[in-house]
Amino acid sequence: MDIFNQLLGDVPIPRFIKARQNFPRPKIEDIEGALDKELKEKKLLNNIKAGQRIAITAGSRGVANIARIIKEVVRLVKEAGGEPFIVPAMGSHGGATAKGQVEVLHGMGITEEFCNAPIFSSMEVVCIGESENGLPVYIDKYANEADGIIVMNRIKPHVGFRGPIESGVTKMITIGLGKQKGAEVCHSRGFGEMAKNIPAIAKVVIEKKNIVAAIGFLENAYDETYKIVAMNKDELLDMEPALQQEAKDMLAKIYFNKFDVLIVDEIGKNITGTGMDTNIIGRYHTPYASGGPEITKLLVLDLTKESHGNGNGIGLADFTTRRFYEKMKFDQTYPNSITSTVQITIKLPMILDTDKLAIQGAIKTSNLEDYNDAKIVRIKNTLELEYIYFSESLLEEAKANPYLEILSEPEYFNFNDRDNLF
Repeated sequence: MDIFNQLLGDVPIPRFIKARQNFPRPKIEDIEGALDKELKEKKLLNNIKAGQRIAITAGSRGVANIARIIKEVVRLVKEAGGEPFIVPAMGSHGGATAKGQVEVLHGMGITEEFCNAPIFSSMEVVCIGESENGLPVYIDKYANEADGIIVMNRIKPHVGFRGPIESGVTKMITIGLGKQKGAEVCHSRGFGEMAKNIPAIAKVVIEKKNIVAAIGFLENAYDETYKIVAMNKDELLDMEPALQQEAKDMLAKIYFNKFDVLIVDEIGKNITGTGMDTNIIGRYHTPYASGGPEITKLLVLDLTKESHGNGNGIGLADFTTRRFYEKMKFDQTYPNSITSTVQITIKLPMILDTDKLAIQGAIKTSNLEDYNDAKIVRIKNTLELEYIYFSESLLEEAKANPYLEILSEPEYFNFNDRDNLF
């Protein structure tokens, strides 16, 4: 028996109960129809002239329906007489390479064949001015050469700072279209200045470039699109704060405020910038954001395929598995950390060979009087929180919560012959 089995093998893992967390669920059924109506009612594409080349942004996050949305925007631009093309707008993601960023798009179903438009990817940028607080403003070279730009993104709370404008369309202009160089500039003064830098840099792009439309998406707690808002460029900075607050109000959560161990099946850049949403796990990589549950130990079991080896976020965990470590690629992970100037998210936690040992390690180090009483929650990832598992010790608290629906009797986890859950 190796040393880890000697130290951890006798730690009991409690029985778990499956539950459904119920959240408000407004939802758009006809995505294309809602997008068409919003753009046409506001006449945002009316100024496109025949033959104009229109750049359409595509980010790196797992935004609901994003491939369908881009495809429909392409169709509408062509209908208006324009010649659309897609630009990866994701800062330093994809390993900060043009090829890597295209691969990220393909992983989300955003391909030239599906969207009926070419993808022009480059890490080359053009400096178009300076922000009011003295920062150079960069923009992707293809977007800069276009006759017009359509910027779109999901609007949601940021994982590392708080401000009137956090993660949304404005950030897509500043960091997404700024590519690695622009993202580096925006992060250069630290997350304490991000709430100022993002709108300040975006303001220059808004003033100097023909932003045809700014499109924001809001998602419910089930990762479904429930609102599409199209804005002209002069409305964006005024409208986004209210949309961000609305997104915060709709944010999913774990319906337990304090427990010993959180098991996260998977993290990844397709889920959120930090691999797992800090607002959900209550752990942050900067001192400029707070909130969420109080958790003693956090363990991550796996890395999503769509993350292409980018293990950003693993530094927020206390334990992980060899499976995760073997999928993590430093050349995909470190550029994002260097650009953001934050290293805590890429530091490695304790790595154990199996899921079972990782869970036992988290329980043993939680300073419990009785391991059998460990309060544990298991989630798939921080985007999909409808179904969760919780340990038997949390049953009475769960029964008292009207938003938690108990779906099973207490059962032990089924580990395979390699002592993994899957």
